[in-house]
Amino acid sequence: MTNFLSQVNPDIPQDGEPPLGFETLLADLFANFVNLPAEAVDHEIEKAIQQVCESLGIDRSTLWQIAPGTVDNIYLTHAWNDPAVQGFNRHPESAALTDTKWVLDGAGAPPLTPMGMDGLTFFPQLLEIVRQRKAHAIPDVDLMPPEMAREKELVRRFGLRAALIVPLVSGGELIGGVSFEMHRHPRPWPTKLVQRLEVVAQAFAAMLLRRRTEVALRQSKARMDLAAAGANVGLWSVDLATNAWWVTDKSRELFGFAPDTVVTWERIMAAIEPQDRPQVQQVIDATIASGIDGAVEYRLLDPAGPGGGKVRWLMSRAHVHRDTLTGGSQFMGITADVTGRKAHEQELTVALDEVQRLRAALEQENTQLREHLRDYEGTDAIIGESAAILKTLTEAQRVAPTDSAVLISGETGTGKELLADAIHRLSPRAGHNMIKVNCAALPPSLIESELFGRERGAYTGAMTQQPGRFEAADGSTIFLDEIAELPLELQPKLLRVLQEGQFERLGSNRVRTVNVRIVAATNRDLETMVKEQRFRADLHYRLNVFPITVPPLRERREDIPLLVWKFVRHFATKMGKAIDSIPRPAMEALKHYAWPGNIRELRNLIERAVILSDGKVLRVQLPTAGALAAAAQTLVEVERQHILAVLAQTQWRISGVNGAAALLGLVPTTLHSKIKKLRILRPAERPDTHAPRTSAREPMMRQKH
Repeated sequence: MTNFLSQVNPDIPQDGEPPLGFETLLADLFANFVNLPAEAVDHEIEKAIQQVCESLGIDRSTLWQIAPGTVDNIYLTHAWNDPAVQGFNRHPESAALTDTKWVLDGAGAPPLTPMGMDGLTFFPQLLEIVRQRKAHAIPDVDLMPPEMAREKELVRRFGLRAALIVPLVSGGELIGGVSFEMHRHPRPWPTKLVQRLEVVAQAFAAMLLRRRTEVALRQSKARMDLAAAGANVGLWSVDLATNAWWVTDKSRELFGFAPDTVVTWERIMAAIEPQDRPQVQQVIDATIASGIDGAVEYRLLDPAGPGGGKVRWLMSRAHVHRDTLTGGSQFMGITADVTGRKAHEQELTVALDEVQRLRAALEQENTQLREHLRDYEGTDAIIGESAAILKTLTEAQRVAPTDSAVLISGETGTGKELLADAIHRLSPRAGHNMIKVNCAALPPSLIESELFGRERGAYTGAMTQQPGRFEAADGSTIFLDEIAELPLELQPKLLRVLQEGQFERLGSNRVRTVNVRIVAATNRDLETMVKEQRFRADLHYRLNVFPITVPPLRERREDIPLLVWKFVRHFATKMGKAIDSIPRPAMEALKHYAWPGNIRELRNLIERAVILSDGKVLRVQLPTAGALAAAAQTLVEVERQHILAVLAQTQWRISGVNGAAALLGLVPTTLHSKIKKLRILRPAERPDTHAPRTSAREPMMRQKH
């Protein structure tokens, strides 16, 4: 106890003994506290405060509690004052304290609801003393030390002349504090009196802690009941020593037990389908023995079903709780009705056969898709039947009906634009033209106005207003080719269109909204560009919602014959020629070429070959890459490869105007000598050097019209 008063009022007795009858009063109060229900705690504390104050001649007493989870938020929860002390003799200046939210009515009656305040702000020193679990006596507020200037100012404004602050501690937990106050005159606080009041405070603290614990338990149970009800599960537990069961109403409902039925192990097992009892018993025994949580599903005969034979499925999860204080063990858990889920599982099992059938039919569906599209005779179609291109076509077919952004990647010449066009024509936006933009073809100074439009006078030379490509694509698809070449400063504007569908024209603050589906393409490694900070990561993530890779031609060599014949027919028809065969060596050379330019390079080569061919046989001039590869060979090998290629073009016809000798600038006898010298052997004639009679080998992806 802290007491700094050195001089006291001589009219007040100083013997330190509480008045006669005070001990009897305390005994009666403590007797009332025994087995006190939580609902009666507040009333008994207020009654006890009043009786203590009246017995000791104290003008006023207040009880404050620290808000749970805090250290300095205190709430006034109980108070009493002598009616003779109207308004607590508040100082006229106390009106200035209304901003503290610590104001009582004029009659001095205690508030109906607790009021909170920041104890650290208004009573820093006293709060610290309470935290130290010490009682603090103030016999005369005028003699309070300088470090308590804040407290002194406040208590004087409320008319206090003396006070005793006692902490509320129970079980080692600080709950709050109780103050005993004098408003009419100073008062000493003898040690024996303080000790008695500390006992009173301990009793108050014990009751408050017990009530707080009980309230917490009730709240916990209410939350548990709410959670169980929300999860639609039954809760249960059984004492392993006494086999006494506790179950919720939901558990009784699940097992069909009446409210007054005594639950036992025997009744539980009797309600379970006999075939499932061994499994249930095995899980119970294993869980109890190992302490590891267990779960089991089992059937229950529902008494409410027709004839008592309706089967329901229950699922129980359980664990063992071992109490270290009592040494007892509780086997507890939850039970839920999973009949609906089991029915769905059975339906799913039946449906799995259908899923397998659909999976087996996937290849057939791809074939049907190709057959549906193969009538398209132009070159603007995706042709092939290799696994690589079929995978690409399937992905395009899946994403086409959606509005998701698509990022098409692939080497130059692989047909990325064709795939974008196919995605658009297979989408609900096919009724509108797809707008195409090559980001690499537009000058950086003009690309913003081309994409987003401009207002008149937006820059020098902008004489007219011009809508941008995004406005033109409203309701349709915009294809942004070579997206990696988009200037870094424009990428946030494109990201905004992707995310919000909004943009402003160049030179305008008006926000325009469009409904555009974006398909982008690139032959660059965007992930590397992001790491090198040459492409925005957020834009890459937004564009890369559904990535599709178009395989290079060297990864789909089995498609080369189909592509070759498609291009041959297209250009032959266009040029009025009839070509019906291709030498097998030439076709093999085409299949084994690396094709750095992919399909575009192949198309150009076939167009040139059709131009050079005069008869029904295609005269193929091997790609330049073959000659480049031969540069590292000997001159003899180069000569041999060249003669072999010309012989393949002429189908080994040596003499004549269009013979190999004439094309090589040699006389036939000289060419015969070189063929013999270079050991060039004529390959056997193969029946597959002619064009297929039908178009059955020309699967393609045709865009819808």
